[in-house]
Amino acid sequence: MSSLQPTQRATLSYFTWAFIVTGLGLALGLWLGFATEHSFGGAMKVFFIVCVLAVLEISLSFDNAIVNANKLKDMTPVWQQRFLTWGILIAVFGMRIVFPLLIVVIAANVGPWSALVMAATQPEEYSRIMHEAHLPIAAFGGTFLMMVALSFFFDHEKDVHWVRWLEEKITAYSSVKGIEIAFVLVVMLVFSEVIESQKGAVYATTFFHAAIWGLLTFLLVEVLGGVLDQSQQVLAGAAKGGLGAFLYLEVLDASFSFDGVIGAFALSSNLFVIAIGLGIGAMYVRSMTIMLVERGTLAQYRYLEHGAFYAILILSVIMYVQTLTHIPEVITGLGGAALIGVSLWSSIRWNKAHAAD
Repeated sequence: MSSLQPTQRATLSYFTWAFIVTGLGLALGLWLGFATEHSFGGAMKVFFIVCVLAVLEISLSFDNAIVNANKLKDMTPVWQQRFLTWGILIAVFGMRIVFPLLIVVIAANVGPWSALVMAATQPEEYSRIMHEAHLPIAAFGGTFLMMVALSFFFDHEKDVHWVRWLEEKITAYSSVKGIEIAFVLVVMLVFSEVIESQKGAVYATTFFHAAIWGLLTFLLVEVLGGVLDQSQQVLAGAAKGGLGAFLYLEVLDASFSFDGVIGAFALSSNLFVIAIGLGIGAMYVRSMTIMLVERGTLAQYRYLEHGAFYAILILSVIMYVQTLTHIPEVITGLGGAALIGVSLWSSIRWNKAHAAD
């Protein structure tokens, strides 16, 4: 298997599998609608929900695809292929089906089979348990994503700045060891105090413990990734990401998925409808990732990556805020897409201005 290198491949060809999965998923959604609602109108309602969930997942995952592509381009061809095959299976089946089941298994103290039966026969009760678990999930995922974003900006080797007046100041402090960790800890403490004043000490303690685990997970993945990849570099003689980078991307994908999976229950309480809709969206994220890597899009548009990490930072803050109040998922999705759109427009302007250089 050769490395994913820039090509002139037609744009639509990248989305062949995504289109196939879309067709199968929509057909399955229609069948599921007939099976559960026993009417054409009910089938169309489920069909519409599947479509909305797919679009929601795509809009929420633009930044995910860009960050995946940034990490993927430095991985060995073998690990690139493994991420694009195993990774998508973990993303679709692990995060969209196993993860929600695992939450109910832990929260309701029932077995996996009982949780699956509950999802099929008692969707309202299943949805209620999922929503009650939102606080620790938002705290964990928000902390992990905040560390991902801040690690990009607090980088002393970073020499391309989009919002120059801000990013140059941040980079100037990047030599201070652990500054991004200290920043996240301060944010965690502030939110813990606010949550305690509004919801009580139990909620604040739950938030803080989950946030600490999110921070530790990021640090452990970074350390483990470095150790594993260093070992592979010695064996393979090539300074390219392998198992460590794969683990980092899997945890990153999981953190991106937290908000979408929980938010999906606002549209449907049926686990299988949610899995179909979000699974379709995940296939488009995979296709976008491959296209970005093969076409070298990140190198062509210098600020696109910046837009993605700003979107990640804002998403992490939104996940924190959602521990206090509900924020519609459409705002999250459109906000991230808008930031990436502006960064793309800025990149095009820069390319035109420096075309003659």
